[in-house]
Amino acid sequence: MEQLSAGRKLNQAFDKLGAKNTLSFEVDLNTDVASLKALDAASDPEPGEEIPDEVAELLSGAKIAVTVQSKKPLEKSGEKDLVGTAVKVSTPDGDLVEYRVIGDYTYIRADMDALGKTMPIPLPNPDDLPPEAGAMKDVIEGKWVKFNTKEMDRAAGGGGEEAGGGPAASLDAKTQKKLVKALREVIARKVEFKTTGGEDGTEHVTATAPFRTLITELLGEIRPVVKDLPPGMELPTDKDLKDAPNAKVTADFTLKNGELAQVDVDLAKLAENADVKKFGLTLRMREGARPTAPAGATTLDLDELMNGFLGGPAMADGDAGLGMSDLADEDTAL
Repeated sequence: MEQLSAGRKLNQAFDKLGAKNTLSFEVDLNTDVASLKALDAASDPEPGEEIPDEVAELLSGAKIAVTVQSKKPLEKSGEKDLVGTAVKVSTPDGDLVEYRVIGDYTYIRADMDALGKTMPIPLPNPDDLPPEAGAMKDVIEGKWVKFNTKEMDRAAGGGGEEAGGGPAASLDAKTQKKLVKALREVIARKVEFKTTGGEDGTEHVTATAPFRTLITELLGEIRPVVKDLPPGMELPTDKDLKDAPNAKVTADFTLKNGELAQVDVDLAKLAENADVKKFGLTLRMREGARPTAPAGATTLDLDELMNGFLGGPAMADGDAGLGMSDLADEDTAL
């Protein structure tokens, strides 16, 4: 009876999320530098390919904040119903990368100095860039820039359509419901639920399952549903998963007055032989705030971006184009 009650409470909490038009949450990797280094060492990297200390520090302190807003309840929404999306990656030292999709435009900014410390490729000094660099100077300076999302898709060869000219494959509302139903059935069969009460309307529902068994069955249910997705999105096979650890993993769901407030997943047991003390994921629900377009964003010229910076055909003005070789001189290579 406890299994049924706990599982029902969790289902109801997720139903409440699906009924919202706006959803905000924050995810962080609950780990430390020593654990990340131990995990990396256990993967037997090639000499010189070990995870740098700077990257381990960034990952251990990084948080991802996501907000999605739709014209409809999220459980009934498709991509065309979304009116705003915002994603931000931050560290204790400040925001690292942020982008927002509002209407026809994508807005983005990044702390290039901070990113540069984690990448072996030196970035040019903004003052050294020629006038033809345009908004790329704002990119390097960490200012907001924007571009037309559909135009960028076309420039990158996507165009929102498959090579055959038809619309890109996607999961329609009916298929999504079939998928959710199948996944819930697997979870009901393979996951052990327990619930404990707390103060001020707070409850904890824990869900425990053997990792490889659960993932194998979940993917088995998903494959028939997503078989029509575009190439390159193939799911792992049972053979691919045969060496995955089968240790039991527990997720702790915190419910506040019946609504999901936080999820904590301890993944340390999956490290097996690695000396990992702290490794998990934490998801915290936040009050939804409507994503808005940032003021003062500079428009990126996609022709300059694709043809100059990304090594495409020379621009009509010949030498006016800014190619990779232009930035390679004087230690300013991208």
